[in-house]
Order: sequence, then C-alpha cells, then structure tokens
Amino acid sequence: MATDYERGRVGLLLVDLVNENFSEDGNAYSIYAPEFERLGTIDSLKKLIAGVRQRKDIPIFYSRTSFTDEDYSSWKHVSGIHRQMFDNRLFRADTWNTEFYPDLAPRPGDVAPPPHKSLDVLHHTDLEFQLRQRGVEYLAIAGVSGIMAVESTARTAMERGFHVTTFTDAIAAPGGLVTYQAMMRGLNMVSHRVVGVDDFLASLDEPAR
Repeated sequence: MATDYERGRVGLLLVDLVNENFSEDGNAYSIYAPEFERLGTIDSLKKLIAGVRQRKDIPIFYSRTSFTDEDYSSWKHVSGIHRQMFDNRLFRADTWNTEFYPDLAPRPGDVAPPPHKSLDVLHHTDLEFQLRQRGVEYLAIAGVSGIMAVESTARTAMERGFHVTTFTDAIAAPGGLVTYQAMMRGLNMVSHRVVGVDDFLASLDEPAR
C-alpha cells in the first residue's frame, strides 16, 4: 500500500509538551489526566517520538506557550481561552511550568522556536521558515490541546500548502468522549490524514506513490 509521504520531506511538530500539561504537579495536568489515561496519550507520544527518531531523516519541532506577568495584566482584548489561562496564571514564562516535560523533551538537533502566545503555532514564530528551510512539506502535528493549538495550527498549515497529519491518540483535550468526538470531526476537516501512531509510523516505511 502506497503512502502520501515523500521521504526526506516529512516533519513532526509537537505542541505544548511542557510540565504545565504533562507533569502531575502542573497546573493544567488535572484537566488532561482523564484523557491521557483513556487515550494512552503519553505512551503514544513516547512511541511517536521514538519511532520518528529511528528514521533519522525526519526533523522534530517543539513549540510551547508562555506568558509574562505583563501579558497577564496588559492585554486589552482577552478571549475565553486566554482568560482561563490568565486567571490561573498558566504557562508563566521562565518557570518550571513552561519547561518541556522530561520524558517528552527535545534532544540536540531538534528545533524549538521561541515560545508563542497565540493558539496557532505558525503565527508570530519563525516555525514556517524553519520548516521550509528543512524541506518539510508533510507535517505531522501532535500534542495538546487538540481543540485549540493543534487544530488551529493544523488549519493554518493546510491553508499554507502543507500536507497535514494529525493523530487519534498522540493528542488530548479536556472534556471526555463528547469533546474527543468533536475534536476528531474538526481535525478531519483540516487534515489530510488523521491516524494512530502505529499506522503513521508504519506508513513511513511504505513506498511512496
């Protein structure tokens, strides 16, 4: 079975794999924990990252959110999701909370653009430039939140001409099964493929069309 991917043109983007979300001491962990357990998100992310690293020719990009004390107090127009983050002082810049979760953290050679404040990782970062410089055309996106940053970034990537893959398992969003089903519908609208980690890794070894 042929796959859509062209060897040497695939990249992996990992969104907000930080202590705030993935450590039991993180302020946002409790809202994700039920879905992490139900979907096996953390184990799926570990498998995804390890599998991609074995291929050698797939660059890995890490993004993360952070806000300064000035951000919390000075924004004039604050959306609902930002209000939740600001009221709870989530993703405070230059703290343990916004450091990458050790079990899922970058290694030398991975690309980690400066932290972003918008839901869309491609907005106000040099990520697209970094992707283009490395010849990435097929972009796989995993992480959290699937209904916010992952979906927003997937939509923009699709509109900018990337072939977008998102995941059924290396992902999570608060809200349980109903939210998950809505997330899958949304991702299917903006992605070219929505697959499990095992299927994605297997497809990387299939002959291209």
